[in-house]
Amino acid sequence: MMTADALLAAADAALRTLSGGARASRPAPDAPPCDLSPPERRLSGALMRVNHVGEICAQALYQAQALTARDPALREAMNQAAREEIDHLAWTRQRLDELGDRPSLLNPLWYAGAFAIGLAAGRAGDRVSLGFLAETERQVEQHLASHLDRLPAHDERSRTIVAQMKVDEARHAEHAEAAGAAALPGAVTWLMRAASKVMTATAHRL
Repeated sequence: MMTADALLAAADAALRTLSGGARASRPAPDAPPCDLSPPERRLSGALMRVNHVGEICAQALYQAQALTARDPALREAMNQAAREEIDHLAWTRQRLDELGDRPSLLNPLWYAGAFAIGLAAGRAGDRVSLGFLAETERQVEQHLASHLDRLPAHDERSRTIVAQMKVDEARHAEHAEAAGAAALPGAVTWLMRAASKVMTATAHRL
């Protein structure tokens, strides 16, 4: 329900997400430091920038879906998931800083686009919204698995962060499915994958 308080909370969440002010409730997964060559550092930075964009989008999606949820329990579940995803947002930003790299220059655009998609999914009904959430998390899980294949083998710091994110995303998908997520049409999942590829390719550089 789009009450004034809910809209103010969503606006506050957007500002905190885009300003880099998000604070994790869990410490980032730790690993021994290692020396990376300049090409390895650039690769790790590009991949973590893409992951950071994914978490920007996750915050926007969850906030929009919470605003449009009919069921109060579902609304709280969306808000809880957003709070858990803040850990990922903070971890990826911290790792970017450690690598001497930067977030995507297009983060406001990514957030706005994801928020609009989340609103559309939420307005389609709670079961469709849950289905969209589950499918998004499954695709993110696959995306993170591909990054584990691409990250430098000895960049354990980045790898442990991505591995924990993958575990968390799988759990969110399972919760959505258990809550009654509707199966999405094949055309919708195809469009979601296509949009993800565009975002990934762009964020890798910008």
